[in-house]
Amino acid sequence: MSTLTLAARDSSTMVRRQLKRLLRYPSMTLQLILTPVILLLLFVYVFGGTLGAGLGGGRDTYVDYVVPGILLMAVATAATGTAVMVATDMTEGIIARFRTMRISRASVLTGHVVGAVIQQLLGVAVLIGVALAIGFGPNATAVEWLAAAGLLTLFIVAITWLSVALGMASPTPEAASNAPMPLILLPFLGSGFVPTDSMPTVLRWFADYQPFTPIMETVRGLLLGTPIGNSAAIATAWCAGIAAVSYLWARKTFNRT
Repeated sequence: MSTLTLAARDSSTMVRRQLKRLLRYPSMTLQLILTPVILLLLFVYVFGGTLGAGLGGGRDTYVDYVVPGILLMAVATAATGTAVMVATDMTEGIIARFRTMRISRASVLTGHVVGAVIQQLLGVAVLIGVALAIGFGPNATAVEWLAAAGLLTLFIVAITWLSVALGMASPTPEAASNAPMPLILLPFLGSGFVPTDSMPTVLRWFADYQPFTPIMETVRGLLLGTPIGNSAAIATAWCAGIAAVSYLWARKTFNRT
């Protein structure tokens, strides 16, 4: 059996391990799925009338605007659970046990990443379903839906690798639960909830150039037909860069530990 075949077999085993952990602790999965849904309902039904008026419409206008921001926030929220799971593995001795076994070292990281990506794709699907039920009205073609799904998947992979690296670098699971928290704030400090041109100059500069804004603008443009400009290229570059740097960081930390 080739090395590649062994690595694939071990990786599939680790993915099944992660999925079984999600089933064993459903409260965490439900929390990660329900929290963005609650935020969506809060912003649409509590703030949507006022904020939608600022966009030249009403609540129906605002639900279209806010969904991309909530989608990215959902991914950032799920990163906390991934970081905690990785830190738990790193501090409770299971990794030391894996090192004594004849398994591919890369499969441990692959299991965490693939399992988390599956969980987050499920959460995003539920969130989009709720958004459609409360009035989200995309006018995208099938190709644009596929492009938006591809970008969101690339973003999920990038944030998942980052959360894995943060979990490995954290000394305890408690510290890991706090490490991804800044990611949850980035949709607020971007174009997720209000246009950046409504912000003060310094904050607007940060909002325009932080990584979440071009991703949200690209998803919004693909699904709703708003101008994208060069946001798609910038968004793809940010996702690829975050994924690459985080992967190298996670691998280096894992090999060093």
